[in-house]
Amino acid sequence: MKFAAAGCGSSMDNMIKKEIRSFKLSCGQIACEITNYGGVVLALSAPDRSGRCEDVVLGYDSVDEYLNDTYYFGALIGRYANRIANGRFQLDGTVCELALNDGPNHLHGGRRGFDKIVWTPAAYSENQLKLEYISADMEENYPGRLYVQATYTLTENNELRIDYWAVGDRNTIVNLTNHAYFNLKGHGEGDILDHQLKLYADFYTPIDRQTIPTGEIAPVAGTPMDFRELRPIKANLDYEHPQIINGSGFDHNWVLNKSVGYDSEPGADLHLAAELFEPQSGRLMEVYTTKPGIQFYSGNFLAGPITGKKGAKYGKHSGLCLETQYFPNSPNYSHFPSPVLRAGTVYRHTTIYRFKVK
Repeated sequence: MKFAAAGCGSSMDNMIKKEIRSFKLSCGQIACEITNYGGVVLALSAPDRSGRCEDVVLGYDSVDEYLNDTYYFGALIGRYANRIANGRFQLDGTVCELALNDGPNHLHGGRRGFDKIVWTPAAYSENQLKLEYISADMEENYPGRLYVQATYTLTENNELRIDYWAVGDRNTIVNLTNHAYFNLKGHGEGDILDHQLKLYADFYTPIDRQTIPTGEIAPVAGTPMDFRELRPIKANLDYEHPQIINGSGFDHNWVLNKSVGYDSEPGADLHLAAELFEPQSGRLMEVYTTKPGIQFYSGNFLAGPITGKKGAKYGKHSGLCLETQYFPNSPNYSHFPSPVLRAGTVYRHTTIYRFKVK
């Protein structure tokens, strides 16, 4: 994959581009390419049932396109992934005011979140890349100086593993994730509506018209949110249901059961969160995480045609996201798992994408 800047741009843009690099990883039957700009997963190749490898994540070919991206293709998201209502939360009796960059709400860390940062490569080998970044106190109005690491590892089990680590000098909130858009047919091969999805969740958090959780934790049974068995995504896109209307499709958080552990790491807190199957290729992706929730986003706002890698055209539902996370707006709901990171306490979070065929 060619990853090069096009055009002249401003002197600041050119200075940023000089620091941007891409790194190729491979192990077993899978390979990926990652850039230190926003920790973006540029490409991720996995075999189909006949052994043919395809790139299964959406993205662009050039630095400039990522600099101007508004869809968060493949990006590392922080300091707080997802939405915070009215950009406001209270921490230790102090009201924190964040940027309103998603209508009346705060989204994915603000106007210059971790997806727009040039990270420092701390270690690199054939199958692993470690990136690090120091987020300044009050950057995007988040309290505390935060030291963050993200380590990408390809394993012999055909997995992309992402380990997040952070520590700060003041109490703050942290919620890191990755925003890859998956299409298991191949990144330029149409929509994902025939993909079959299973979510290991009996409950979800309903949203209002601003896609903010209402605070309710509701059962999926009897609703389009019921993915407890593998089923085609399009079968659940009931546009008459209020939740589908509110999200313009799926853009919801599911409350994970944590009942199925990660089979090759006994005793770990990793649990199976989702399975995604594409019948045409036979590709199956399992998602494991240590987080309590997963956001399934069905690419409702991909305003096509978007020109992606190798001239591919992306439109509505061309890819889907499975973002492991704390629940959206959790700083404002005491009954949601808390994203508060106390000073000197270590934040850890692991997500694994395991590829199989059937």
